[in-house]
Amino acid sequence: MALLTSVLVRGINNLSDARYCAGMGADGLIFTLDPALPGAVDAATVRELAGWVAGVELIGEFDEMPVSEINRLVEECGLQRVLLHQRPEAPLSVPALLHAPLFLITSNSLRNEMLLQYSPIFPAGLGVAASLNMDDLPEARQEALAEAATQFPLWLSGAITADTVASLLNTIHPAGLILEGGNEIKPGLRDFEELEAVFEALEEE
Repeated sequence: MALLTSVLVRGINNLSDARYCAGMGADGLIFTLDPALPGAVDAATVRELAGWVAGVELIGEFDEMPVSEINRLVEECGLQRVLLHQRPEAPLSVPALLHAPLFLITSNSLRNEMLLQYSPIFPAGLGVAASLNMDDLPEARQEALAEAATQFPLWLSGAITADTVASLLNTIHPAGLILEGGNEIKPGLRDFEELEAVFEALEEE
């Protein structure tokens, strides 16, 4: 299924999510591999689930884990990218998406300083992930996000729904979206109603 923008889905921890999201056209599946983060899975689970899907990027999510351990898991799990909550202390072996607060992304001076400081740490490539709160997203902030999206790959996460997704794409023009996966009700049974609505809103006509 062709989508209007690139989509990554985080929090993948079961086969239902992995196969559903791959089938709906997601470009990447994000596995939480840092035990410090909620819902973390182990490398064996990532390898097992990855064996059931094809044509999607495998991405690991990390917080304060040492870069040496992140790079080891990149190799062990066959990850093509990582999603980080903290700036690493040393270069990574694969491209990264780095969570950054909105005030940093939407300020011209702070944003330029961030890019200057971060570039040497991400030789394989850097994108920025912004978590949105639709109740606190005035027009001026959306315009600032749109400007940021012209400087680097900007990925939007957070409160993304079927009702808001078209407006976000048309206003901000991000590199893509990061959607949220979920837990199975029981093995093999999963409610995809909310996720399906977003995917349908993103489907090219």
